[in-house]
This record gives sequence, C-alpha cells and structure tokens, in this order.
Amino acid sequence: MVELAPSILSCDFSKLQEDLDATKDTGLKMIHIDVMDGLFVPNISFAFKIIKDIRDKNDYFFDTHLMIVDPIRYIDRFVEAGCDRLTIHYEASDSPLEAIKKIKACGIEAGISLKPKTACEKILPLLAYVDAVLVMSVEPGFGGQSFMEESLDKVKFLRKYIDENKLSCKIEIDGGIKTENVRKVIAAGCDEIVSGSDIFAKEDIRGQIEKYYQIFNEDSH
Repeated sequence: MVELAPSILSCDFSKLQEDLDATKDTGLKMIHIDVMDGLFVPNISFAFKIIKDIRDKNDYFFDTHLMIVDPIRYIDRFVEAGCDRLTIHYEASDSPLEAIKKIKACGIEAGISLKPKTACEKILPLLAYVDAVLVMSVEPGFGGQSFMEESLDKVKFLRKYIDENKLSCKIEIDGGIKTENVRKVIAAGCDEIVSGSDIFAKEDIRGQIEKYYQIFNEDSH
C-alpha cells in the first residue's frame, strides 16, 4: 500500500495543531517535516522545539527531511525531539554513510535524498543501509514548485535497482505532487508520497487526504 506523507511546511503556522487535527481519522500514518538551515537551501524553516511540541499531540510517524549542512551534528537532538526517520542529503555531508550509521544506532529509520541534478548512481552504495530514498521532484528549499517530469526516470531507475538487489529500501518522492499527477509517480514505483500545498493549502484538508487515499486504493487493485 502506498503511504501519504503530508508536508507540514505548507501548514498555517498560526494554527499548526488545528491543521494537524484536520488530518486525524483519515487513515493517515505519517507526516513529513522539512527542516532547512538557510545554508544548504536558501530558506529557513523550523527545528527541534516545534517538532517536540507537536510530538505529544500527534500519533504519526515523523518523517523528517534534513536540508541542512553537516547533519550529523544534530542527529541526537532530532531523535530527542521525537523524529521516527531522519533523511539526510547526499550533497550535504562529507560522509553520508557515517551519518546514516549514527541515525540507525539511535534506533530510528534513516533515509538518503538527492537533489534533482545529482545522479542516482552516486547514492546506490548507500541504499543497503537506509530505509528510504527520497527523490526530489523540485529543487529543495521551497514549497509550491512545479513537478519535474524527469524525476520519474530516477524513480524507475531506483525501483529497478532496489528490486533487482532485493533491498528493503522504500522510494519516497517530494515536490509538486498533486492529485492530478500522483498516479504517474505511483506507476513509476514510489512507495511514499509527500504532498504539501495540495493538502494543507486546501480549504478541506480532510477531504483532500481522502482523495489521495481513494486514488491509492484504485491503483492497488
């Protein structure tokens, strides 16, 4: 079953918990948390305190995407804040494997991500060590961008490699995903779908999540 991971980057932060409450009892299992430092990407989002504050009130898998330089410095603090998976960027670390091993040693899931211009071949040796690979279908750093069609080729390439090598790594995609194009990324081989503005920027958040799950269920038959 494909899983949906709504990105809280697109929430109204003056009513963050209210937006999250609107996702309850929809079948949703995870939310996506984008952390940006203003260095790796030209934007700054939020960090430990917000994650910790929403942890107690939300029984979701916290899928956290670190768009930060040298992420190994902060792994312990994100784990303490309540994250269930930390996904780091291949381009943001001198030793991504070292960071991945530290994340796993903390008892949570690890993921690896790559920018649209980074070749998939660079991360292949890491896939045996991670729980998920996050394909960026926009340039990381801002919400609301248009989906890059060429990202589908990356997904197909990774799907083939993971299946042929019998790896347990899931494929996640993030960027420009909408109900209108989500079928394409599922068909290409994605296991987890991140969507931000197409959920939290909508007036009916609950109804929009239900639309996604209706599509997922149709495509699973």
